[in-house]
Amino acid sequence: MLLFIFIRGRVSAPVLTLLCFSLSVSARKQEIIKVTEQLIEAINNGDFEAYTKICDPGLTSFEPEALGNLVEGTDFHRFYFDNALPKVKQPIHTILLNPHVHLIGDEAACIAYIRLTQYIDSSGMPRTMQSEETRIWHRRDSKWQNIHFHRSGSPTIPTK
Repeated sequence: MLLFIFIRGRVSAPVLTLLCFSLSVSARKQEIIKVTEQLIEAINNGDFEAYTKICDPGLTSFEPEALGNLVEGTDFHRFYFDNALPKVKQPIHTILLNPHVHLIGDEAACIAYIRLTQYIDSSGMPRTMQSEETRIWHRRDSKWQNIHFHRSGSPTIPTK
């Protein structure tokens, strides 16, 4: 809730400063949500080039496909882009539920969300997978890069 204090027809300076700060924080949080959506879209489209542009070369991750091991770099992910994602011919739709962004200064952020992935299985039936994800972002050269993520739940690739 925003509080406006009017003094002779003007908004007081502290409240105006707070309002501007609040809008700035909101815009930066939306930036993180948007870049996360772009990353998921690159995954859904099997676009490894777009994926690597959004991810730091030293990306680290914990994910179901790594069987509990910490993975570093994007080579582990390239295998899935080259072998599994091109074989998914049906459309894939992903929804980020309740994204929550923590801003960590001006150059870093953390986003946590539930990822629902909808797809059509090999028998033509619609299916939904769920995973819980946290991603850490770092801004370098005015560009957000994913430096770490942790995913629990379903693997990225839709099952048959």
